[in-house]
Amino acid sequence: QVQLVESGGGSVQAGGSLRLSCAASYYTTHRNYCMAWFRQAPGKEREGVARVTGDGLIAYRDSVKGRFTISQDNAKNTIHLLMNNLKPEDTAMYYCAAEAGACPFAWGRPRSFHYWGQGTQVTVSS
Repeated sequence: QVQLVESGGGSVQAGGSLRLSCAASYYTTHRNYCMAWFRQAPGKEREGVARVTGDGLIAYRDSVKGRFTISQDNAKNTIHLLMNNLKPEDTAMYYCAAEAGACPFAWGRPRSFHYWGQGTQVTVSS
């Protein structure tokens, strides 16, 4: 069983920054897990934003490259998502996700992940 708890969402103006965190519990290390951030805007499908393997290999969706940074703190079983230069189109509920083993090839699809957090809202105003 894996539990994920997100924090750090909020409301900012365009161009601002937010840092999301995801604390994972009930496993000793996430070296053997793929961790990812997803987001879902109203009326839209959930989409993968960024993912990190247990070995620290990272991937981003194109629309956030150069603005978002995913990182992991192995000692605290926590991953973060630093979001800079936020845009109104980044407004969404952001979810942390985990899947045992290597990151799926189709990591950007929600069905690739078994464990999910409750989500944290990010609102960017123009």
